[in-house]
Amino acid sequence: MNAPVKTAKLIKGATSDWEMVIGLEIHAQVTSNAKLFSGASTQFGGEPNSHVSLVDAAMPGMLPVINEACVKQAVRTGLGLNAQINLRSVFDRKNYFYPDLPQGYQISQYKSPIVGEGEVTVDLDDGESIVVGIERLHLEQDAGKSLHDQSPTMSFVDLNRSGVALMEIVSKPDIRSSEQAKAYVSKLRTILRYLGTCDGDMEKGNLRADVNVSVRKPGEPFGTRCEIKNVNSIRFIGQAIEYEARRQIGILEDGGSIEQETRLYDPGKGETRSMRSKEEAHDYRYFPDPDLLPLEFSQAYVDALKAELPELPDQKKRRFISEFGLTPYDASVLVGERESADFYESVLAALEDKARDGKLAANWVINELFGRLNKEGQDISASPVSAAQLATIINLIGEGTISGKIAKDLFEIVWQEGGDPRELVEARGMKQVTDMGAIEKVVDDIIAANPDKVTQARAKPALIGWFVGQVMKSSGGKANPQAVNELLKSKLGL
Repeated sequence: MNAPVKTAKLIKGATSDWEMVIGLEIHAQVTSNAKLFSGASTQFGGEPNSHVSLVDAAMPGMLPVINEACVKQAVRTGLGLNAQINLRSVFDRKNYFYPDLPQGYQISQYKSPIVGEGEVTVDLDDGESIVVGIERLHLEQDAGKSLHDQSPTMSFVDLNRSGVALMEIVSKPDIRSSEQAKAYVSKLRTILRYLGTCDGDMEKGNLRADVNVSVRKPGEPFGTRCEIKNVNSIRFIGQAIEYEARRQIGILEDGGSIEQETRLYDPGKGETRSMRSKEEAHDYRYFPDPDLLPLEFSQAYVDALKAELPELPDQKKRRFISEFGLTPYDASVLVGERESADFYESVLAALEDKARDGKLAANWVINELFGRLNKEGQDISASPVSAAQLATIINLIGEGTISGKIAKDLFEIVWQEGGDPRELVEARGMKQVTDMGAIEKVVDDIIAANPDKVTQARAKPALIGWFVGQVMKSSGGKANPQAVNELLKSKLGL
């Protein structure tokens, strides 16, 4: 399934326009306490070679045993991607030599993966959406890690990652720009986090991307692709695609041809460089692993896992729009992370009936809270203002106890000092003035002091806003703006 042409971002070359064609292979570490074929720990950050079983080290006679928890996570991920779950799949040996691959082969899946075709709907910044097809998801074991910076003369091998379960999620070549690619990876990571099947931590290498890039003139067949291996940040994915597409266009416009090869992205130099010529599948000499039986389960097994799935981002977004009247943009921001959506729903649950306004709550969560968290470089888990505290501030507005302006001052106090917002309002005299007599005196004083403005306001009623501002200023923001407005209309005869 190709992305709609209108979403393609064409690149101007010297001779013509060019179109990028991008597919991604995402390697997502399965959230599991034990590895795919052994009981060794998957915990990050242990001493080198401290989480290694005899199976992981490929000692003679050691046999792999499948970890059912990893199988469940793969099936749940497939269901979250609206994909076909294959009730029978086969583990294969992918043969190649590498110092940190002690077996001399990787146990993976080739012709019969656990998950078949699916799709992901991706919302873009311009309001458009694209559907990116999923080709397959298969389970495989990770390799170890070669360390080249520990000695001037030797390389070291750490096998802690060896045998850790990975899901390789292969997209179809439906992506047409670096922006679409970044949005796709971000959406996929969000789905995995909602499902709890991968934490998506790219800094730890728990989510990595192999990026396939080719270019063509619009409407022509696909060009020769190059694969950029192991890109571990969404920003770098975008930069690598932009550089690689322009590199290929330059070669083609000079009359050259693209060689299919594997490349690496160097973030420091902002460029890709050749790593090796691209292997074909037959180079790996795939064959079914004789130590592992085919993986078989029933439809009832899949249905039971499906019944336990959490509400996923697209479902939650639709519900937020229909139930709470949110704009698609606000709903997208709130469901971008499961913790953010949960925080918003906790705020709503703590609102009193007269303050239960989904849009107002969303404004406070997105504009005030998220805005401040972004400014401070923190995420929602580190928020000094809890959902209950924020709900109390919104309740105080709904009751008319404080104005919107006072509420912002109160939010700042709670952010800096903590405390119960209701008690803070009482203790610091922040209550909104609703005494009409007191407000009327302020209004009369301002009208008396500004006869020229009175004349202008009577000719142009919109100028009443100037008077409202002066009254609010004079009252230290404590006057009820609605009461001020009504009183001024009456006094000015508007």
